[in-house]
Amino acid sequence: MTSELLPASARPTPMPALRGQRIGRAILAASVIVAGAWVLHAFLAALVWAGIFAIALWPLYRRLVGAAAGRGQEVALPLALTVLVGLVFVVPVVLAAFELARSAHLVVGLVNEARHTGIAVPAWISGLPLVGHPLSGWWRANLSDPASASELLGRINAFLAASARQYGGEVIHRVVLFAFTLLTLFFLFRDGTALNRQLLTVSHKALGPRGEHIGHQMIAAVHGTINGLVLVGLGEGVILGVVYAFVGLPHPVPIAALTGILAVIPFGAPVVFGAAALYLLAQAQIAAAVIVLVSGFLVTFIADHFVRPVLIGGAARLPFLLVLLGILGGLETLGLLGLFVGPAIMAAFVSLWREWTETRVEEEPASRRLPPRRA
Repeated sequence: MTSELLPASARPTPMPALRGQRIGRAILAASVIVAGAWVLHAFLAALVWAGIFAIALWPLYRRLVGAAAGRGQEVALPLALTVLVGLVFVVPVVLAAFELARSAHLVVGLVNEARHTGIAVPAWISGLPLVGHPLSGWWRANLSDPASASELLGRINAFLAASARQYGGEVIHRVVLFAFTLLTLFFLFRDGTALNRQLLTVSHKALGPRGEHIGHQMIAAVHGTINGLVLVGLGEGVILGVVYAFVGLPHPVPIAALTGILAVIPFGAPVVFGAAALYLLAQAQIAAAVIVLVSGFLVTFIADHFVRPVLIGGAARLPFLLVLLGILGGLETLGLLGLFVGPAIMAAFVSLWREWTETRVEEEPASRRLPPRRA
């Protein structure tokens, strides 16, 4: 009787109605998230890459903001750091394209020569162990004879033309994604502090205090992965570059750079220093080849089994097996992006596992505790 006299806004809401509202809000939120992921699915890789770059460079950005006393935080500093990241990736590609264009006339000359006179077998090929003799025979049958060389090069030209048409659109798509990555990175630098506060608020509302801990573990895993993969890989390239120069390998600097780049991927560096050792063997430099091979395996063994597990696993308290599975599984599933996403997912998994399995008995409700056994 009394509740009928109250206005509708002041009347107590029945409990089933409150439960229904919570379920409705949860369904609406899930629907919006799924719809947003579906709309942005073509750009999710760019957004994730931007997030990885932002996490990796955020300490540097905060130092720059502190050194500038907050000046330029809105546009200048985020723009400068974003442009720097872009140049790190764009400049090597431009230089490589310039070198290819400059050497194009040499390639054209070799192709024309091969079509008219054939290409003689290089002396170093016959000196290759195991594969030298069959490779020399294949070269004589396909490249030394002008008619065979012309036919083979014609098929290669047709294949390259078809591949260029097929992958030209993919290259353009990758360039657009890279541009969106840099654009997103600029806004992450500019609005990162506010976004961090919003994410913490959402985390507390959705997951409670443990949500922030899981987020910190994932961020630590990304930092550890960058240090363990990128920095250690570049360190491998520097050390092996010194070895290349010591044994007299031609062009040691670009080969060392290629070693460092491939060393970011697990088991990638042996491809380069193994090829360098084969080249030295073909030149009858047996001692130099052994030095390169032994040094390469020693450096990669120490890096992969001691340095990287400590940097990646120590940062996020991950066991070595989960670090390895996160890296390789992420690489298999997501490509290069998975190198950084995989360990972060493993860090979240381990954090949840420890929360579920390390609950103390005194934290459990008294009704669920088992009575002590009698002797």
